[in-house]
Amino acid sequence: MKEHYQLAVIGAGPAGLAAATMAAEQGIDVAVFDEQVAPGGQIYRAMDSIPQHRARQLGDEYQRGRKLVSAFRASGAEYFAETAVWSLNGRRQIGLLQQGQARMLTADQVVIASGAFERPVPFPGWTLPGVMNAGAGQILFKAHGIVPHDGVVLAGSGPLLLLLAWQYLHAGVSVKALLDVTPMKNHLYALPGLPRALLAGHYITKGMQYKSDLKRAGISTLHNIRKLRAQGKDALQSVSFVHNGREQSLETAVLLVHFGVIPQTQLSRVAGCRHLWDDSQLCWRPQLDEWGRTSVDGILVAGDGGGIGGARTAEHAGRLAALQVLCALGVLDRTARQRLARKDRKWMRQESHIRPFLEAFFRISDDLLQVADDDTLVCRCEEVSAGQIRAAVADGHDDSNQVKFLTRCGMGPCQGRQCAEAVSHIVAAASGKAVQDIGHYRQRPPVNPLTLGQLAGLQWEKSE
Repeated sequence: MKEHYQLAVIGAGPAGLAAATMAAEQGIDVAVFDEQVAPGGQIYRAMDSIPQHRARQLGDEYQRGRKLVSAFRASGAEYFAETAVWSLNGRRQIGLLQQGQARMLTADQVVIASGAFERPVPFPGWTLPGVMNAGAGQILFKAHGIVPHDGVVLAGSGPLLLLLAWQYLHAGVSVKALLDVTPMKNHLYALPGLPRALLAGHYITKGMQYKSDLKRAGISTLHNIRKLRAQGKDALQSVSFVHNGREQSLETAVLLVHFGVIPQTQLSRVAGCRHLWDDSQLCWRPQLDEWGRTSVDGILVAGDGGGIGGARTAEHAGRLAALQVLCALGVLDRTARQRLARKDRKWMRQESHIRPFLEAFFRISDDLLQVADDDTLVCRCEEVSAGQIRAAVADGHDDSNQVKFLTRCGMGPCQGRQCAEAVSHIVAAASGKAVQDIGHYRQRPPVNPLTLGQLAGLQWEKSE
């Protein structure tokens, strides 16, 4: 690893791979830093090593990643696996942790391609052993072939639940039920976006195929679920919920939940990039121009870290970011940049047709986001409940950081990743303010865990 690169790409998912490949193929000195053991990100995890039969079980969209990973391997970009980025500032100084050794390096241009993570939504019992995110279940399946051996209940909202149920079906897993918490009123709100969504018909066709296969297999899907609750003493034993006005319960040792995805913004925040509230996706995201440039010179964001668009859109965004990098470094002029961007812009427009429909259809209800039950833990690390957060608001603390200072909510090992969004919604509802006026936790390095010993042993031969 050198002390300086022309381009540093953070993350090796679809956006990072596409950006690094295009830049490296033009002779740019590129380094890709990735926390995983192999390229592919979450969506194409274990692509290099997965058995063929398991890849078929995961479906066509997963196998699409083979070509992307192969092109990256052949591009000449340097790839640093199992390397965590713990710091990034406006001077494009990057803090890394690799094999227990902390170090710093610099880059002329930085593309953040850290992707998205599942929206944490606290509900009663969500901290019980046996309750996990659906994405965690999918990771275990992709990377290790591990699936629930005694059946599973899936609950929440969003396309991933449908996909995972279909993947489990083909892996021989007993899916006891799919509990959809999507409010019925969302069907009406999504209707205006349907004509445009039909222009991206492959998404709808794929979704209908999944639903048809699940129905033929006898897998029950219950819609408009309310009051979801995981129950058990020391571990999950059952899931209770209200359906059609009647309380029901299902015995299960495994509950996988999913409430959509939101951008990973830790690095763009710590770098000082400007962020905006996106009401359609109910999340904060960095303010970007058409090339992925942030408000900080030389730092770009590509893929779902800049707003949720999906894996295919992330590829195109990665290539557009690479074209801007090549232009900034003098490899391309603006005319060539515009010409080379035409196909990716066209494909991005086609992929974006489905987004307004999906965002309206799968919008999470306020009841879930605001955590109705006072006894529900919101901050798992510091064991702070929704009631304690409301009490802080009642005492006059009406923004996220004030609540953080008073309750320690968000000061644990995850640094607020699991509670920040819920705290914003709870404080907004309790104070009568809009979520965008509540703000977000201030982000400081390190954004990944780092020991004092590792920091003391920091290697950085900074050139004067």
